[in-house]
Amino acid sequence: MAEMEEQVKPISCLHQEEDSEEEPKLKYERLSNGVSEILQSDAASCMTVHDKFLALGTHFGKVFLLDIQGNATQKYDVSSVKINQISLDESGENVGICSEDGKVQVFGLYTREGFHESFDCPVKVCFRPCPPCNFFYHLAKLLLYERNWLNRWKTVVLHEGEGTITNVKWRVNLIAWANNLGVKIYDFSTKQRITNVLRDNASLRPDMYPCSLCWKDDTTLIVGWGTSIKICTVKERNPTEMRDLPNRYVEIVSAFETEFFICGLAPLADQLVTLFFDEEDRARPRLDIIQPLPESCEEISSDALSVRFYQDNECRDYRLEHSEGESLFYIISPKDIVVAKERDQDDHIDWLLEKKKYEEALMAAEISFKNIKRHDVQKIGMAYINHLVENRDYDAAARKCQKVLGKNMELWENEVYRFKTIGQLKAISQYLPRGDLRLRPAIYEMILHDFLKSDYEGFATLIREWPGELYNNMAIVQAVNDHLKKDPTNSTLLTTLAELYTYDQRYDRALEIYLRLRHKDVYQLIHKHNLFSSIEDKIVLLMEFDKEKAVDMLLDNEDKISIDKVVVELDGRPELLHVYLHKLFKRDHHKGQKYHERQIGLYAEYDRPNLLPFLRDSTHCPLEKALEICQQRNFVEETVFLLSRMGNCKRALQMIMEELEDVDKAIEFAKEQDDAELWEDLISYSIDKPPFITGLLNNIGTHVDPILLIKRIKEGMEIPNLRDSLVKILHDYNLQILLREGCKKILVADSLSLLKKMHRTQMRGVRVDEGNICESCHSTILPSDMAQPFSVVVFHCRHMFHKECLPSSGTIPGLQFCNICSAKRRGPGSGILEMKK
Repeated sequence: MAEMEEQVKPISCLHQEEDSEEEPKLKYERLSNGVSEILQSDAASCMTVHDKFLALGTHFGKVFLLDIQGNATQKYDVSSVKINQISLDESGENVGICSEDGKVQVFGLYTREGFHESFDCPVKVCFRPCPPCNFFYHLAKLLLYERNWLNRWKTVVLHEGEGTITNVKWRVNLIAWANNLGVKIYDFSTKQRITNVLRDNASLRPDMYPCSLCWKDDTTLIVGWGTSIKICTVKERNPTEMRDLPNRYVEIVSAFETEFFICGLAPLADQLVTLFFDEEDRARPRLDIIQPLPESCEEISSDALSVRFYQDNECRDYRLEHSEGESLFYIISPKDIVVAKERDQDDHIDWLLEKKKYEEALMAAEISFKNIKRHDVQKIGMAYINHLVENRDYDAAARKCQKVLGKNMELWENEVYRFKTIGQLKAISQYLPRGDLRLRPAIYEMILHDFLKSDYEGFATLIREWPGELYNNMAIVQAVNDHLKKDPTNSTLLTTLAELYTYDQRYDRALEIYLRLRHKDVYQLIHKHNLFSSIEDKIVLLMEFDKEKAVDMLLDNEDKISIDKVVVELDGRPELLHVYLHKLFKRDHHKGQKYHERQIGLYAEYDRPNLLPFLRDSTHCPLEKALEICQQRNFVEETVFLLSRMGNCKRALQMIMEELEDVDKAIEFAKEQDDAELWEDLISYSIDKPPFITGLLNNIGTHVDPILLIKRIKEGMEIPNLRDSLVKILHDYNLQILLREGCKKILVADSLSLLKKMHRTQMRGVRVDEGNICESCHSTILPSDMAQPFSVVVFHCRHMFHKECLPSSGTIPGLQFCNICSAKRRGPGSGILEMKK
């Protein structure tokens, strides 16, 4: 629970417990200025609130009109006794005042029109909230005053006979009043009383614990009496249920008991603001925000208010008034008036800062920067940074600098010097501005020097990440060289020095360092800055570092470093020369053709697996030289290929059979050459070698008649797997027969299908009309006089002739051919139609 501390100045009157982590919902301040002076010599008895001003009544019979800040703007001496009720109409132009001596005054604040009357007991007055300007008094009776057509006041008794009426609230056409028995609701538009809400605790004196009434909206009434609260909703009755009942009825949507006595009620959105009085030891009054539920309530917040002289007050001495337009709540006691209002974003940020929740405060300020008035986003951010530094969370503090300091270079430099003072330049270095907005070069140099003293890796990282324009490059180069004098082999410093040389466009110096270190970025440096002229004498170094990358780079830039130049440089390193020429050959078989002879020896020495593919693909390789090298090194497969390529197939086959002793390769070789004599040599060589005969029987069935081989096998020779080989031969033969039969069936079926198609085509009619001509005489094929007899011959090729224009039938009687198609050798067309008439 929070408590409001006693203060003289009109500042916040709310004090939360130090260990409370729940943010208060309301903030408080005393209504001071003129009010303080009034209450020093008098006491507040009642007050009413308008959007434009306040009206305060006192125990000495005076009424003060106040502005929102509490300054008195007007004073009325109404009576010598206590003012018990002030009522204002909706416009704020008419006021009704009642005092304990029974006097009633109703008058206009800006006109002389007025109404005065005296009763023999205390009364109270209430205005209709909207025109016309009607009002009523209530004591034992509820009297309505309204003007008749003669502009005279007419009195109507709305209710009587149930004791003193203690409170009345009027909303649109609904009037609610409380008497000793309960609360009544009256519909002014239909002149009907809707309902009676009974009082729960009849033992409480109404004058000591008065009923609190409050309209939440045009149809919702909140009733507080003693310790109970009821929320009543006025609803329209279904026309079918009316009969003699009122048009409206009331439903109690929520009813619950509270712990303390109720002094006042006010709505706050869907919640309630309640003013409570605790009888125990005359404790401070409490202002709670509660969430009504159907049969109970949930406490949202609770504040104990230290109003002046609260020890002398009773429940009836407190009142709660509210301004609907601004959500202002006025707590009135005899010697003090406190204003409660909803906390705004500035208040929320104040609370977060007080609780040292700086990150949340900064986030709230950034989101609502247009609405905050007392706070500045950057100042909150600086407070957050200071807090992080105090807690030695330097990395988080430096990270926030980037967001908080923004484009303020002066603040940036101040923070850098502060981090230098506490020895934490490393923390802030990665967050310094490095784009269009920059600090002075001296700032960056100071940080680089600091890293260079203690952290070579961090120094190298900054050099890579920071643009070279941020600092004086020459000064940093000199500093690095000074450190290298103490540690000349430090690879980190050497790499960083190369990068600095690159920034300074001294690429030759950078290249030397990269090559010495064998750094991976050397190739990127060469490409990026076109340093090929600088590496002509460093090709061996590049190849030793990374052969693949070096060769790719050299081949991609043949126009800058020629093939001949590379070969000369690599002449003393044949293993590197081979790598280069091999990749060159893979890219283009003809570019390095003059080095193909040399490549034979290089392949033989360093890369035999690729020798045979090279011999197959190269058309510029001297075969005699290659054969000589292969024979010297006893490369059988390569020698076999060269012999076959040179036309000496018999010698090649002999090497396969004698040296490799591989019948499968021999058969494959014979298949490739497809030479009958070679097959004969293969059979002759294999006839006395049973394993070779088995291999031949298994593989030559489709190339040589197996009978020729079988007949030449000597009787009694044991041949391994002979049965399986013969079965395979027979199976292959059957397979060939089946394939032939299948092909024959397909051929016959296709032939028959095509023949039928041709027959259908030839049986179709051919259109002959005046547009056709004789291909011999070139006159119209049809005579002009169709009554005359004529004869026309039409061939399948669609050429047409007059019969008399055709030559003789030729050697075959009755068979005629199209002269045009026969002359063009497109095959004769036989006559398909002879038209006669």
